Amino acid sequence: MSLYGVMRTSTSGMTAQANRLSAVADNIANSNTTGYKRSFAEFSSLIIDSNPSSYTPGSVQTTVRTAISQQGNLLGTTSTTDLAIRGNGFFVVSDTDGTPYLTRAGSFIPDSNGNLVNAAGFYLMGYPITNGDINVVANGYSGLEIVNLDDLAMRANPSTDGKFRVNLPANANTVAAANLPSVMPGGASTEYTAKTSLVTYDNLGNEVILDVYSTKTGTGTWQVTVFDKAAAGPNGFPYSSGPLSTTNLTFNTTTGQLTAPNPPTLSVNIPNGQTLTINMGGSTQFAGDYTINDAIVNGNKPVAVEKVNFGADGVVYATYSNGNKVPVFKIPLADVTSPNNLNQLTGNVFSTSPDSGDVQIGFPGTDGRGSILSNTLEQSTVDMATELTTMIDAQRGYTANSKVFQTGAELMDVLVNLKR
Repeated sequence: MSLYGVMRTSTSGMTAQANRLSAVADNIANSNTTGYKRSFAEFSSLIIDSNPSSYTPGSVQTTVRTAISQQGNLLGTTSTTDLAIRGNGFFVVSDTDGTPYLTRAGSFIPDSNGNLVNAAGFYLMGYPITNGDINVVANGYSGLEIVNLDDLAMRANPSTDGKFRVNLPANANTVAAANLPSVMPGGASTEYTAKTSLVTYDNLGNEVILDVYSTKTGTGTWQVTVFDKAAAGPNGFPYSSGPLSTTNLTFNTTTGQLTAPNPPTLSVNIPNGQTLTINMGGSTQFAGDYTINDAIVNGNKPVAVEKVNFGADGVVYATYSNGNKVPVFKIPLADVTSPNNLNQLTGNVFSTSPDSGDVQIGFPGTDGRGSILSNTLEQSTVDMATELTTMIDAQRGYTANSKVFQTGAELMDVLVNLKR
């Protein structure tokens, strides 16, 4: 047996216990770090070939692992931008250079530019929702943008859809073709059966009032003509411009139900706006008065965002002061085949390694991924009692190895002094 080998082996033992203590120190220091995953040391023996008459001691090797896949306890908060993941998956974040990383630390707040950033300075990434569509790249980070809340400050929604359901009086007088509003937009002899005005909105959120004229043209037939009120004269007609839309309606004279057109819609091109499709389905021709049963048009003037909500499916909704909820972002969750083999980096973030597998992008609740919780943070997975127990055990192991080293050193002194 080599005394030098004894000292070398005990040194490796002290180094191993020191590594174990280092992991404990990191864990205790980060016991209150949001989304922190506990690290721990695992040991394996290194054996050196020996002969039967002389034993050669080996050493101990240390591997520090991090339990990245372990779920931390969930803690409720008062901030809607505090996010946690229940189940598998990681938030995709980026640093100031735009480099993407993975994290479970969801303590996001808006910075001075409105970007959502967590306590370590990493920005939350998401897919912008444009006209209800998102562009997803499943095996990479393309298409992701920093989630910004300042861009949601004001929004005007142009009118695109509406519903106008009325009862047209079956006993109304028929108007001659030469006097219809669609033929005589500027004539004093223009006649019509009923008129209704609807408020709509253009692209900038300006109100555009539409004058809707319903005119009986024959037995079971009507004409609906739409004008821009801004072009009306002092008494309506004459208008300075022609109609925005003209549609002919046909009713079953027995049942009073609308039979044409099919579908029962009319299209109106809003000045400086979008094409408004008005559904007149359900309109009737019965005896009695002209009655409005539904008059609904979407769109709104510019309104401010009151709050932002995060759905469990990752959709970010902007709630405006008029009560409208508009989806503006969708937060993805990333995953890898072996999360515990991810590289752990400063700032409580992770990057892929050859052993972890490539990143796959998806959405909460799909392919085994968890759900996103708002007003919630994932706590550290550190258990203080476990760490203190490990610390005491590592201290005793280090002391025992130091005793072995001390004994070896004393025997080495005896050996050296034999020459004297």
